[in-house]
Amino acid sequence: MSAASAPRPYTLVAELTYQCPLRCLYCSNPLDYARHQASLATDDWLRVLRQAESLGVVQVNLSGGEPLLREDLEELVAEAERLQLYTNLITSGIPLRRQRLERLQALGLDNVQVSIQDVTAAGAERIAGRRSFERKLTVAGWVKELGLPLTLNVVLHRENLDHVGEVIALAERLGADRLELANTQYLGWAFRNRELLLPTREQLTRARAIAAEARTRLKGRMELLFVTPDYYSEKAKSCMEGWARRFLVVTPDGLALPCHLAHTLPGLTWQSVKDRPLAQIWHDSPAFNAYRGEAWMREPCRSCERRSIDFGGCRCQAYLLTGDAAATDPTCSLAPRHELIEAARQAAQHPGPAVLHYRQAPRRAAAAAAVADALSDSHRE
Repeated sequence: MSAASAPRPYTLVAELTYQCPLRCLYCSNPLDYARHQASLATDDWLRVLRQAESLGVVQVNLSGGEPLLREDLEELVAEAERLQLYTNLITSGIPLRRQRLERLQALGLDNVQVSIQDVTAAGAERIAGRRSFERKLTVAGWVKELGLPLTLNVVLHRENLDHVGEVIALAERLGADRLELANTQYLGWAFRNRELLLPTREQLTRARAIAAEARTRLKGRMELLFVTPDYYSEKAKSCMEGWARRFLVVTPDGLALPCHLAHTLPGLTWQSVKDRPLAQIWHDSPAFNAYRGEAWMREPCRSCERRSIDFGGCRCQAYLLTGDAAATDPTCSLAPRHELIEAARQAAQHPGPAVLHYRQAPRRAAAAAAVADALSDSHRE
């Protein structure tokens, strides 16, 4: 696809590090985490921000892992502000101290998104693998006290889906401006733990009704988003608004990707921002153009009236389930391999044990958690 016809990216997802104090069972970080230890230097990230803005990006999600574990986060926020980019800090909140939040706000930080795993300390710890619930509530309070917009993100699954009403009530008490009730997408570690996490249809129906009522009641006070899990959708969803259309992901070690897990697809060569400018990668990379648009589609996608809406669904999900990244996403009821989804729903009725998360073993990850603990304890306000 030529530079003239390629779509413009809207959001840069800057994955600043894969290190994180949490051990969530649905983590989207790579399964081969140990192979991704190298990280971009500050100058590399500053260059990425400048090139992203030149490419048309207007919003930056400072993500990870835990972005607060980067000591240069302030420099990145300041550069984004200079470039007039909207910055969203996506954080567990655990390593944060109020003084640092004040500093980030002064440098131009626009929004803070805090993850909440459940509505009780015990429920949250079961999913996150460590004590964190009270700390998160404290951080959310700081965000509101400083006048920053607060987004709460709650990943929903079998273990907490029945608590949606309590989650909404918690968001109201905290004064959240936006609540994202995001049902688990079964990729990465979530796929490994799918039988444990996948809810029943009855759970989903109840939760959706509660969310719909709250959305109406809270209109004008809180934006409430409820994302239905792909496994219970009759039609495929457009992953990241379509392959390489609106989102650009840069990993901690510098790979430019159209989505978080694109590097897991075979047969595609991904380029580093250390070697090529973002614009060249976005427009000219064979990997970025592999599933961009509609030309690559097979039937039934090729003749489907939704082909320019869902773009065949998620390429990573198609590969994970069928072994073929060009297949129709099996979550679509018209997909030739839709029976894989039906089988997964059935298997989830009798879940097995959780798969240990990678952060529960490596010494490096344990050290990262210890650092986060030390930061939060020594600077607790």
